[in-house]
Amino acid sequence: MQPRPQSILMPPLPSQRPPTIDAIAAARWEDLAAMTAKSSSPWLHEEVARRMEERLQWIVKKPERWMHWDPLRGGLEIHAALAKRYPQSACFVTQSPEQAVPTVRRALSAPWWDVRHWRGAALHFEAPGQPVQMLWANMALHMAADPQSLIARWHGMLESDGFLMFSCLGPDTLRELRSLYAQLGWPAPAHEFTDMHDWGDMLVQAGFAEPVMDMERITLTFSSAAHLLAELRGLGRNLHAQRFAGLRGRRWYADLQARIAQHLADPAHGGRLRLQFEIIYGHAFKPQPRMAVRPQTSVSLDDFRTALRNSPVGGPRDSSA
Repeated sequence: MQPRPQSILMPPLPSQRPPTIDAIAAARWEDLAAMTAKSSSPWLHEEVARRMEERLQWIVKKPERWMHWDPLRGGLEIHAALAKRYPQSACFVTQSPEQAVPTVRRALSAPWWDVRHWRGAALHFEAPGQPVQMLWANMALHMAADPQSLIARWHGMLESDGFLMFSCLGPDTLRELRSLYAQLGWPAPAHEFTDMHDWGDMLVQAGFAEPVMDMERITLTFSSAAHLLAELRGLGRNLHAQRFAGLRGRRWYADLQARIAQHLADPAHGGRLRLQFEIIYGHAFKPQPRMAVRPQTSVSLDDFRTALRNSPVGGPRDSSA
């Protein structure tokens, strides 16, 4: 493995969304998540996945092949519900880095004696030989240093008329903690999260059609600051390019807990510590390719056949006419 380049803080480009993520920190977090991989996913991610799975009832088309993107972070438990919804659909699992694949394989693969091992479609841990009809990506985009490239990659993995289902954190997430840090004059406790309208724009720029975005807020309460901070560490890390440059000591950590206990205590919840998460949900379809018209145009035979099948002239005729 080649050593990673040193992290250099540079002014973000205006086109970057979100602009505050340190790419080196994001790569290190991905490696850390693999080394400390557990056979369970964060509770909040599983809850968001459960709510997103309910939205599939409004999509009539059943995929023959679908992809589960990064289930270790996005939700291992939800996989059973997805497999039950599409029992005859082959699933392709994409998990990175490679070191985390054995953990995911053990968690998702049914033992030989389980009836699920003999029924239903196969579970694959390699790239599909052909595009899939659904790509499921739960709670992944807000940790991506280059989300536009990731969305474009998803677009390339989908078949025409296939669809993307995704969720991520929105900009109101950790609003109470951000307010505390700002009052103390500290760097932000987390990188900035992108607004759902910007995600919709990026989907269209990547070639998706009919993006549908919605949002909800989930409020969690905690019995102590230590419990709150432990939960946040399980969800991710602060990837802000202007985060604290060095390590803090025990005194700083004790002071942080005291300030959190004072600032986030909510009388409406019996004095428990209150923290809000904005959850963004989105789905979009990959449209049929459009053939560019130029003085001289080259079209592949497969694209030409697809265009004929989906055009009113080239499609099947009504025999009753």
